[in-house]
Amino acid sequence: MPNETTDSITTNEIHGLAVYAAGAQLVAYKYNPGELKANEVEIKISHCGVCHSDLHLIDNDWGFSKYPFIPGHEIVGKVSAVGSDVRDLALGQRVGVGWQADSCGICEWCRRGEEHLCAAAQPTCVGRNGGYADSIRVNSRFAIPVPEALESENVAPLLCAGITVYSPLRNHNVRPSSRVGIIGIGGLGHLGIQFAHAFGAEVTAFSSSADKEEEALKLGADRFVNTRDNGSLKKIAGSFDLLLSTVSGDLDWQALLNCLRPKGTLCIMGVPPSPISINAFSLIGGQRAIAGSPTGSPRDLYEMLDVAARHNIKAITECFPMAKANEALVKLKKNQLRYRAVLAN
Repeated sequence: MPNETTDSITTNEIHGLAVYAAGAQLVAYKYNPGELKANEVEIKISHCGVCHSDLHLIDNDWGFSKYPFIPGHEIVGKVSAVGSDVRDLALGQRVGVGWQADSCGICEWCRRGEEHLCAAAQPTCVGRNGGYADSIRVNSRFAIPVPEALESENVAPLLCAGITVYSPLRNHNVRPSSRVGIIGIGGLGHLGIQFAHAFGAEVTAFSSSADKEEEALKLGADRFVNTRDNGSLKKIAGSFDLLLSTVSGDLDWQALLNCLRPKGTLCIMGVPPSPISINAFSLIGGQRAIAGSPTGSPRDLYEMLDVAARHNIKAITECFPMAKANEALVKLKKNQLRYRAVLAN
C-alpha cells in the first residue's frame, strides 16, 4: 500500500488510564509520545482486550513493572499516522497489536522471522505505555492487518490469547491425525478448542467445571474430561500427542504426563505458582517432553488471523467502555468472565 506521511495529524498527547503503584486502580493519565519515528505507525484505538498479564503487570507480580504506566496489549484500531519509512500500511487501515511492539530486527531470531524470541524484544506495555488509551505507537512490523470478516471486539483477544494457543499447535505440527487435549476452558482454552478443531485434530477439553461441558462441545471439542473425577485421567492414559495447559494453578502434572502417547508433548502456557514436579522415567521411557510456549511472531499473527477469519473463530467477549476498565479488571480477578473482557473507545 502507498505510504502517506501524516505529520500534521500526529497526536501531540495520548490519553489513557494508568496505574501509579503496584495494585493501584487505573486513573486518567496523559503523555506526550514525541516525534513519530520513521518506522512507526500511530493507531487510533477502538478496542483493547483485558488479559491476565495486565493484572500481573499492574500488581508487579513479575517484579519488573515501572510506574506510572498504561496497561493493555490486545489492541485493535485504525492507522492514524505513518512514519516516512512505512510502506505496507496506510491511513485508515484496521490493524491489531499484540504482546510485542518492537524487536531489534537484526539478530538471528529476527532474521528467521521469530521476532518474539529476540533478546531485545519490546513488549507493548512493559517499559512503555499500552492500549488502555485512545492511541498507541508501535513499529509498523508489529501492526498486523485485520481481515474484514473479523469483528474488532472479538478479534482483540486473539492478538494475545489466540496467538498463545495457536503457536504451539502450529509449532508441534498438529494435523488431522493428531489427538490434542486443551486443559482449562477459560480465556485461552476456549480459543484453543476452536483452533485445534480447525486444524482437524481430535480435541478433548479438560476442565474442573462440569458445567462447561456443553459449551466446550459446541466450540469444537469431541470429548470432555472432568478433572475433579479422580479416575478420569487414568482412563485416558497414553491417549494424546499434545496437551496444552492454559491454567495458572497447580495440577497433577504426573497424571497429565501419563496421558501422553509416545513422543507426546505437554506444553505449558499458564504459569503455576509452584515448581512442576515429574518422574524423569515418564519422559525417558516414551520420549515424551514438557515444553513452554509464549506468544508468536508477526508472521504467526498474520497466519492466525487468516485462519480465524476462514474458520469463523472468535473470542467470546464481554465489552466494557474504556472508562470502566477497573470494573473489567475486578471481574477478571474474581473469575467472573466468560471468557474475555474487551474495552471499547
